[in-house]
Amino acid sequence: MYDFDTPVDRKNTNSLKWDIKEGELPMWVADMDFQTSPAIIHALEKRVENGVYGYNIIPEEWSRAYINWWDKRHHFKMEEEWLIFCTGVVPAISSCVRKLTSVGENVLVLTPVYNIFFNSIYNNGRNILQSHLRYENGAYEIDWKDFEEKLVNPQTSLLIFCNPHNPVGKIWDKETLARVGELCKKYGVTVISDEIHCDLTEPGYEYVPFASVSEVCKDISVSCIAPTKCFNIAGLQTAAVSVPNPLLRHKVWRALNTDEVAEPNTFAVQAAVAAFEEGEPWLEELNAYTTANRRYVEEFVKNEIPSLSVVSGHATYLLWIDVSKITENSKSFSRFLREKTGLFVSEGKEYGGDGKSFIRLNVACPRCYVEDGMNRLKEGVSLFLLEK
Repeated sequence: MYDFDTPVDRKNTNSLKWDIKEGELPMWVADMDFQTSPAIIHALEKRVENGVYGYNIIPEEWSRAYINWWDKRHHFKMEEEWLIFCTGVVPAISSCVRKLTSVGENVLVLTPVYNIFFNSIYNNGRNILQSHLRYENGAYEIDWKDFEEKLVNPQTSLLIFCNPHNPVGKIWDKETLARVGELCKKYGVTVISDEIHCDLTEPGYEYVPFASVSEVCKDISVSCIAPTKCFNIAGLQTAAVSVPNPLLRHKVWRALNTDEVAEPNTFAVQAAVAAFEEGEPWLEELNAYTTANRRYVEEFVKNEIPSLSVVSGHATYLLWIDVSKITENSKSFSRFLREKTGLFVSEGKEYGGDGKSFIRLNVACPRCYVEDGMNRLKEGVSLFLLEK
């Protein structure tokens, strides 16, 4: 029904992803190369036609759209008072770091993880504390002994958790989330759960909202949610935080308002409502398409580039690729790929943990881009091995 195969020319649109040299193929930043749901486009066109773009409020239909979506898709009934509008998940996380911790305290992250978490911590004068995920048999798990040791530290006051996990594509199960919650409760650590990738799951797989797992998880957490990643509307700056605990919610509300990131632009509400009320059919086809792209890459790498391996994952459209058999410096390898083949990927070191031996690849693009990218990757690996 929807066309994900036809490339969209994004050059000369002030695109972060496509402001590149001629002949390069960007498969790095988490930004899809598909037009968003027609329902969202129609809602924006209707708003544009009005011609007046003044100050905006948050209507009841905005919170109702979030509540109905999470209830229907994720079996978790949120309440209207839990929800606070914000301009983005990253601004919300940074505001929460400032409000919920003090300068010099530790903020814990499970690495490798979304690299911008580090910015939110470091730029605010807090200490980054990493608990490395254990990578065994091609999959990642929490190192519970190390995780608890980091929580025990009295300077550790906050965990920024990624659910589902970017970049490894892991959907955390209910038992794991419950254990995380219990340990954080035991040591007085608040949890910020970044759930922006929650709707980007393979058909047949579902993410579990952190706050839905138990009363403990609900009571100690701030969930950051948005339609932006799954509907490719990040530039519209529309997101929400869900905070069931009233005392914690007040602190978060103060944080977002103090930092002036709690007011919507002209298109933020309409886009979110249209996404959640009418965008589900588009999203279902998107997930099927990106899953097929993932399978194509997995098979190509297995058959054509056996010196690399793709980490198994069931969420996000981001692939975490192990390059440790050819190099332990994915930064130099990524630079080599771009210089020699034009393929632009993310180097893994910036995600912490064992990332220095991985690259991250975005497959939310037409199949022809994926095929081109794989041929470039194969060529790049061959050239890299010849020059070693």
